[in-house]
Amino acid sequence: MSEREKILRYYRDGNDAEIAARLTDLAENSVRSRKYRVSEFLDPNGYSIAETIAAHYDRISIEADGGFAGAERVKVAFIEEDFMGSVEFGIAALEITVDVRYYQISHRDVLGAVLGLGLKRELIGDIIMGGRGCQIVCETAMAEFISNNLTTIGAAAVEIQPLALNELASREERVKEIRNTAASLRLDVIAAMGFGTSRSKMASEITADKVKLNWKVAKSASQSVKAGDIISMRGRGRVELTEVLGQTKKGRISVLLKRFI
Repeated sequence: MSEREKILRYYRDGNDAEIAARLTDLAENSVRSRKYRVSEFLDPNGYSIAETIAAHYDRISIEADGGFAGAERVKVAFIEEDFMGSVEFGIAALEITVDVRYYQISHRDVLGAVLGLGLKRELIGDIIMGGRGCQIVCETAMAEFISNNLTTIGAAAVEIQPLALNELASREERVKEIRNTAASLRLDVIAAMGFGTSRSKMASEITADKVKLNWKVAKSASQSVKAGDIISMRGRGRVELTEVLGQTKKGRISVLLKRFI
């Protein structure tokens, strides 16, 4: 069995089969060309898949770049060992400003406006909120298109300027801590607590494939979560189960959550 077949068989039963196939194509193309191939922007789960794939090929190593240190979404380069040049990741950045006296925009607003242009999520890296608007990391080939076509975010008119990668701000995420008790560490229970909704509503969202656990689509509402797990929900951001603090006298589980807002 070839390495490709082993990889695709491993991922065939999950929601990662498509991305695993794309990344395996890149790895094998880098071997054949004896150069390198660069992926689109990957979330942390996609990066983990890339690492697994690279480990199956003796002559391949990987490098990652998201435009700035600490980026969550990165592009991965599969590099053949004989390649001695430098890798061009094709990453650009834009600064978007709004009149903050009259408008407040959120990460969700910005992402929705950009994807509303018809772009795939894989073409966009991190969106860094702050200052008078935000900074967006994107594919170099898409920077001019976004600049020319993104005129508003919600009701707010925007101005867009190119930004050097070394001018990108470091990520400063706002976090809300939530201390509470839960009957169990089921995904629907913890996610409902973190996102401030009912357990039945959260179970419906999980069934609709709108919730991910550690960047993978959640399998069921009943699966267990543990300290360090990240729960993300489409359009709502993400929650981390930071710590399981123990049991109360009434037998409930005391937990500490972080909601990234």
